[in-house]
Amino acid sequence: MPQLTFLGAARTVTGSKYLLDTGSHRILFDSGLFQGLKELRERNWRDLPVPANTIHTIVLTHAHLDHCGYIPRLVSHGFRGRIFCTPGTADLCRVVLPDAGRLQEEDARYANRKGFSRHAPALPLFTEADAARALTQLQPVGFDRRVGVAPGVEVTFTPVGHLLGAAAVRVQLEGGRTIVFGGDLGRYNRPVLRDPSPIARADVLLIESTYGDRTHEPDDAGARLGDIVRETIGRGGKVIVPAFAIGRVEEVLYWLKRLEEDGSIPAVPVFLDSPMALDALRFYAARANELDDEYHGERNSLARFVTARFQGVTSPEHSKELTASAVPSIVISASGMATGGRVLHHLARALPDARNTALFVGYQAPGTRGRSLVDGQTSVKIHGRHIPVAAQISRIDAMSAHADAAEMVQWLRQLGTPPDITYVVHGEVGAIQALQERVAGELGWRTQAPDYMDQVEI
Repeated sequence: MPQLTFLGAARTVTGSKYLLDTGSHRILFDSGLFQGLKELRERNWRDLPVPANTIHTIVLTHAHLDHCGYIPRLVSHGFRGRIFCTPGTADLCRVVLPDAGRLQEEDARYANRKGFSRHAPALPLFTEADAARALTQLQPVGFDRRVGVAPGVEVTFTPVGHLLGAAAVRVQLEGGRTIVFGGDLGRYNRPVLRDPSPIARADVLLIESTYGDRTHEPDDAGARLGDIVRETIGRGGKVIVPAFAIGRVEEVLYWLKRLEEDGSIPAVPVFLDSPMALDALRFYAARANELDDEYHGERNSLARFVTARFQGVTSPEHSKELTASAVPSIVISASGMATGGRVLHHLARALPDARNTALFVGYQAPGTRGRSLVDGQTSVKIHGRHIPVAAQISRIDAMSAHADAAEMVQWLRQLGTPPDITYVVHGEVGAIQALQERVAGELGWRTQAPDYMDQVEI
């Protein structure tokens, strides 16, 4: 009988990995990095319970690093199989994986130069070369097309919003039993991306629970973002926006463009300091047919994201000049949880100054700098230095790309019949429990919350 092992995103948000063993083949659904708390990040360095070269296939739901970022590590350890995903996910993987490898190498070099690593020498988890090899193994498959990924195993990708190319994966096993890996569920009635599509049937379902214990604040058409920008610029400060380079950047730019056009904010310089985000933005523009209907048929959907004084920052030299500049402006940079990348340099410079604002626009995992800042910490450690926090710290959850509890239940209601079992994953313990209670109370479904390394028969 097939067995499913929960290798990540079980009672935590990051590190999505689910290993399906049919007896003859091993298929890994998602292969993500653990992020946040040290005890979680240390799992990235441990070998999986099965050797990488015994995994036959990987199937990806989408291109966020907590779902795809471990693939180069597997490749470096001998994984040689195909990686099935949608074309949009393949596009974004070609951006995020090499960038992740490059950052791993840069961070290791920086730690060795500054001597703040406890390891001598500090090593990258994987390299840019590992990522490049992984990209040669990508096998794009369009939405709503059934494809065989192993003997007796077929998968179909169904769009769920959240990110360009993001999908729920419906797995048809020999004999007719079905498993649905929900991935990360997107939002309803949000700009840029389409609403999540329904799934017809699942015997076994895995559903995320990132925001399983809350309802997002109501959409205010960008009003709060406008207030933050006006107040910060009025103080002569800068708005620093740590944003996930793929997905969140597009919505932030969309709202800044709208607010500027209707006169709600001044036409200040808007800098996108992330080569990866700039590349991803072009993919969004090129795949307008996968976006909201308002983008369809446009010759240049990129214009929807570009403000009057928009500048893309591509070189390290330009980034350093921008960091040093005190000109009132908006700086959008990765990473979204302030765990690495160029945004750390901007934050290190901006946080001690009360004129500035650090604006977080997505989920902040426990143990990340972003979580420490939104929780009110008065000092954070960046590149080995303790940085005092005098800047305003703001957060807007309405821009989250994750469905809230009500939206999750809305999507679940569309299944024709209840699954035999629903595994609630990809959430903190409180969020998991809250969603379990809601699903049981409103739908009457049987749920379980698996632990890390739990194994079940399918």
